[in-house]
This record gives sequence, C-alpha cells and structure tokens, in this order.
Amino acid sequence: MSVQGIRRLGISFLLCISAGAGSCEDLPAYDLLLQKGHVLDAKNKRDDVMDVAIKDGRIAAVAAHIESSLAIKSVDCTGLYVTPGLIDLHVHVYASTGEKNSYAGDLSVWPDDFTFRTGVTTVVDAGSSGWRNFPDFKEHIIDRSKTRVLAELNIVGAGMRGTNYEDNLDDMDGKATGEMASKYPGVIVGVKSAHFTGPEWKPYDQAVLAGNLAHIPVMIDYGSRRIERPLYELLATHLRPGDIYTHMYSGLRGELDSKTNEPSAAMLIGRKRGIYFDVGHGGGSFAWDVAAPLMKAGFQPDSISTDLHITSMNAGMKDELNVADKMLALGQTVPEVIEEMTAHPAREIKQDALGNLAVGNPADVAVLRLEHGHFGFVDMYNTRLDGAQKLTCELTVRDGKVVYDLNGMTTDPWNAAPTSDPHLSSHWTTFIERPFGASHHVQPPRPDAATDHDHPSPANNPATNAPGQTK
Repeated sequence: MSVQGIRRLGISFLLCISAGAGSCEDLPAYDLLLQKGHVLDAKNKRDDVMDVAIKDGRIAAVAAHIESSLAIKSVDCTGLYVTPGLIDLHVHVYASTGEKNSYAGDLSVWPDDFTFRTGVTTVVDAGSSGWRNFPDFKEHIIDRSKTRVLAELNIVGAGMRGTNYEDNLDDMDGKATGEMASKYPGVIVGVKSAHFTGPEWKPYDQAVLAGNLAHIPVMIDYGSRRIERPLYELLATHLRPGDIYTHMYSGLRGELDSKTNEPSAAMLIGRKRGIYFDVGHGGGSFAWDVAAPLMKAGFQPDSISTDLHITSMNAGMKDELNVADKMLALGQTVPEVIEEMTAHPAREIKQDALGNLAVGNPADVAVLRLEHGHFGFVDMYNTRLDGAQKLTCELTVRDGKVVYDLNGMTTDPWNAAPTSDPHLSSHWTTFIERPFGASHHVQPPRPDAATDHDHPSPANNPATNAPGQTK
C-alpha cells in the first residue's frame, strides 16, 4: 500500500474514534450524497434525475433514490446537472520553470487556478514538456496539483519552448519519446506535435512512431500551413485511426473548403478514417466564420477543449465552460457538450475510469447550472455570437471531496446548527467546518504542507529566453 493509502486509513480510524464510534462500521454507508440532480453520464446511458453516492473517493451508488440518512452529508441538487468531472483535453500548465516566452515556462498557467471553478477535474497538458524535461514537469506540477494532470509528451525532446526548439528536427526522437511514455502509463496519455514551420513530415511520423511504441494516441497542432505537407495527406495517410487533430475550427490550415463553405476533403477523410477532432480554442484557433459553417454541415467536435494558456485565458476563450457555451450557441444540446467534455475525451486518451460515474470509479463530479438570458461569446478575431444559454459550475468534487462550492450549497447558515457531524466533515470536503457555537476566533488547524514524491527532484530547467509563440 502507498504512503498516502496508509495515511488515509489512519485518518479514517482517528475520525471514527473522535466521533465516538466503536468502529468504522458505525459510520453511515456513504460520505457524500448528491440528490435530485439531473445526471448526465453518456457512457453509462444516464440522462435522468438521480442520486449519486460517494464513499472513500469512489462512486458508490447511482440510483433513482438513496436515503439521506445513509450519508454523512447530503446535498440537494434539484434543478442542476450532475455530471462526471470535466476533462480539458488541451491545456498548458508547465508553469514552474519561469522560462520566458515558453510553454515550458511563463506562457503556461498553474492548473488549480483554472480547473475546479469550471467543473474540470482532469486536464491534459498538450506537449509543454518532452522526454528530456518531463520528469521535472511531473515533480513540480503533476505531483503537486490537486487537479489530475495528465500529459501528452512533445515529440521535441526539449518540449514547447519556442520556434528554435520546435523546428529542431534533430531533437524529434520517436524512440526516446515512446520509451519515456511507456515508463508512465496512465500519466503520459499521448504524444504531441505542435507549431512546426518546416516542410518535412518528420515531426508527425516520429510522433506516430512514439505512439505505436507506447500504445497511445498522437495529437497534432499542425503549425504553419505548407503546400509540401497538405492537411489531406496528414489525415489520409500519416495519422492513425484514434489520433487527434486539434484546432479544428481555426481555418488556418484548410479545414474549411473556401469554395463550398463546407468541410474540406481533408476533414471528411479524417473523420471517415476515425481521426478525432478537438476544438482546442486557444487564443488564435477558433473563428466563427469557420465553426458556424462546419457545424451547419454537421461537423461537430469529438471533444471540447480550451488550449488554456496566458494569452487565451482572458481573451475570446475564458475557460472550458465558455467554450462549451459557444457550442451551445452553435446548436448543440447540453447532453452533447457534456459528453464532449467527459466520455469522449476519456475515450480519446484511453482512460476508461474517467469521464463517467460508474460505481467504483474515481468520484470526480461537476454540478452545473444552465442559465438562460442574453450572453455574448467571442472568437479569436474579437467578433461576437450572441447566445441564450450559459453553463455555470456550482460545485466540484474531486476524489470524493468538495473542492469548489460557488454559492455554499454544501454549507450551513453560520447561525444555525450543522446538518451533519462537523467531526466527520473531512470525509466529504477539503474545507474546514466549524462546529455550531464554536468561537469565531478559534485558530483553524494548520494544513499539512508535506507532499510525497515518487522520485528525487531533478534540477530545474534553465531560464533561458526562447522566441515567443502565439496559438
């Protein structure tokens, strides 16, 4: 058993004793119960009002009705959607090095700052690190984040550090990339090629080589448009079924046929072959005059993602739900966009335990409100499409614990008796719960700052300057 597992057992035992229970069997059957919400779980074909029970960080039951008395904490989710924790398939979160103008540095963002408030519990870093610096990324970001951070390894060994690195054909090593990915199954879940400006096919073929070695998909950000490597050939011959084409609505590489204003032959052959298409909005990869005609023609995304980084987060792209709202404005339904943020991305990265609420799977849950009104949504060119619907995250549960609660729906009024035993609150929330009548001036316990690591710390990446990039 891991150190963390032993600690959890010890904490559970102490909580039983502190609650005056003779044994852990005296505790309720469930830690947390989400009641009367509209459950959307495409993988398990659930689309109805149901209750979701959680125990020890796992989904314990999903049923039409579960008694409140069976849980330490029950939460009324009437009128809200209860979904699997959202998966953002394309982000950049390797923010720890401080390297200037680099996605392996200060162009990335810290994951926990942007995830839970939008219902996202899992992100996939899309190629910020390569096989050379992945161990540093793992130690400083993956191992220290409350968000589940997975990675697609850049085919460039140095990672996404600017044109001088990303155009370096000599650092595109499919064998080394595949070997590194094979060391971390379930953490490295793909290979990424991005931003390449040259005419050669080497980045894409080496990425596929690495994907074959590690049995993982390849995601392509196709970089500069070159007549020597047309999009049709990439999607028809170089990529495999199950690989991923991101930035599908950018229009920068021939996604839209300019004569017919419909999906190009490249997009059609890619879909026919089983290539997955991902939104990857970013700061410069989503245009209304591309997305609208493609959607009108029925070319919907397989997955909705942000391409989150410092220049996208406050521009046309705000966050994962904002991108979903844009797809709603283009005609998709709520169940469709939820599926494209849960079951679909989980399938694309071959992580069957994620993106659904099957009993025994990790208890990552988002509780979302659908608002109606007048809203404006902006693309990469700072033009607006108006919409009448908007998703807001009310509650996020990660690993069975409440990690975000927008309006305090899990809490009690400050001047009323608690509805659940405060001594047992650590079973269902990461936040401190004060017993009724306790002094407002009681010093809260100091959180344990200790962190376990899988391996010794490698040296930090040098903070060298790299040419800037836009996405």
